Amino acid sequence: MTWENGQAHGLRPGWRRLSLKELCSFQVGPHLRTEERTEEPDGVPLVLPRDLVHQRISPTERAGVVPEKARALSRHLLRAGDLLIVRTGSVGRCALVTEEQAGWLFHANLVRLRLDRPDPSLAAYLAGYLSAGFAQDWMHQRTVSSVIPSVSTRELGGLPVLLPPTVEQKAIGETLAALDEKVRVHTEIARATGEYRALLADLLMTGALGSEE
Repeated sequence: MTWENGQAHGLRPGWRRLSLKELCSFQVGPHLRTEERTEEPDGVPLVLPRDLVHQRISPTERAGVVPEKARALSRHLLRAGDLLIVRTGSVGRCALVTEEQAGWLFHANLVRLRLDRPDPSLAAYLAGYLSAGFAQDWMHQRTVSSVIPSVSTRELGGLPVLLPPTVEQKAIGETLAALDEKVRVHTEIARATGEYRALLADLLMTGALGSEE
């Protein structure tokens, strides 16, 4: 199977080519006023674009929506198995929603993809598919270049999706998810080590800590 100019050629037996809009619905995040956001613990957590890291949601700061406003946004609440894509700014970054983020809300610069029927294997496969180089290239080629790059849900809906048989979907999704987790863990180790190194350097080079200690 090859991929050229956004088109799939020579699909293997059992594989199908569909558009993304044939598999899921799209919902853009709500626009919130400053007073509708909160950092207090009683707020409903809000996923920010920068929280999408290695196909998972890793919150970088406390961000939420005041409970009164959140109650009016029930159709924007996330479910496990949803996918989020950055549609404005760093277009194309994506993440799979897990049970941990069920009931959370998402930023206006994100679009939620919800499968027409719950299917954990397909959701995991799509998370890997949407992050693949050819899918990312397809989205970037359709990004409107302006002050802030953006891609419309209409364009996203036309993204071609190559679907293998269910057994292969599951295997591919699990393999890529396991690698994503390894990348996430190593990234976190590198971050923590970098912070420790910076602190240690300050202590050593100011005499606050002797090298023999």
